[in-house]
Amino acid sequence: MSKGRILVVEDDADISNMLRIYFDSQGYEVLVAARGQDALDTCRTQLPNIIVLDIMLPDVDGYEVCRQLRNNLRTSHIPILFLTQKDERSDKIAGLELGADDYITKPFDIEELKWRVQNALKRAQYENLTNPTTGLPSSKLIEEQLRKLMRRNGWTILYFGINDFEPFKEVHGFVAGDDVLRFVAMLLSESVDEIGTINDFIGHVGGDDMILITTTEKAEALRQRVTERFQNEVGTFYSFRERERGSIVFKDADGNEREAPLMSLAVGVLPEGPFADIREITEAAAAARRDSMS
Repeated sequence: MSKGRILVVEDDADISNMLRIYFDSQGYEVLVAARGQDALDTCRTQLPNIIVLDIMLPDVDGYEVCRQLRNNLRTSHIPILFLTQKDERSDKIAGLELGADDYITKPFDIEELKWRVQNALKRAQYENLTNPTTGLPSSKLIEEQLRKLMRRNGWTILYFGINDFEPFKEVHGFVAGDDVLRFVAMLLSESVDEIGTINDFIGHVGGDDMILITTTEKAEALRQRVTERFQNEVGTFYSFRERERGSIVFKDADGNEREAPLMSLAVGVLPEGPFADIREITEAAAAARRDSMS
């Protein structure tokens, strides 16, 4: 199992290849971007767990990449470790002021970098900021966003769940199940990029439950886009025979053979309040999702 997904943003091919090979050997999934804009694009489709970011890049510098990531709700939680030839105190302060989590100067010791990466990931996991499977914000970050909703107008929560997810995992295993969760996270992110707003928030509540906080005006279009894409693309997770039959055969807890339809999305829609506290919001959102499954 992967220790996490690292995005290395470095225009020096020798350094980026060395980091890719090294961290791959340490059990990480490694993505590489040579330009700042490439890094921002990658974060929209394959959310990393940590970013190793060079400051000197051929298009936008690392400071601007960090600024844009911190200003986007979907990427603001990702730990960022600056990797640079600059060693001036003012440069380090500038990076830390933008929200970087750590700073290491070239030439660097690869073992030191490894421990800095591990420590940053541990801090993020300890604070329970992200779901380890999808990389989406979870728990505390979701609670933080819900508290902000209490002071805002014109919002809607879309609460997503996967119908017949458990039978799918029973047949195809938890690794395939994790792939489906990452697929849904990708659909949410891509749909928001296409028709949502920069202030939309995507979170992974737990299990197969995910939420999207958006504006009232965008909510229905986003609900339709995500559910339609899921319906059109979920078949790739099944065998040809299962797709032809439109169902899977599995054994229940008592060992009896049963049949379940292919997975579909349940979406509860929760419009703006009034709500007294975030517990009321979460209870109402969960109820809306349950109603959408019936």
